[in-house]
Amino acid sequence: MAMEAAEIEALIKAAIPDAEVEISDLAGDGDHYAATVIAPSFAGKSRVQQHQLVYAALQGRMGGELHALALTTAAQQD
Repeated sequence: MAMEAAEIEALIKAAIPDAEVEISDLAGDGDHYAATVIAPSFAGKSRVQQHQLVYAALQGRMGGELHALALTTAAQQD
């Protein structure tokens, strides 16, 4: 079962409240998305740690409801 972009965004924002999230459906099938997540709370964290926070926010849906997610993360710059 495919996920809606709005659901992905809501899960990420619930776990990372200060995040700016942009989701794009890459294939139009609800299974392949690109996400850009920018959050001040990422400051001081490695790219791997940032990605781990986003994947944790998806609560185990990666590989099931959500087949693929091209992820770009960054700490917000002032």
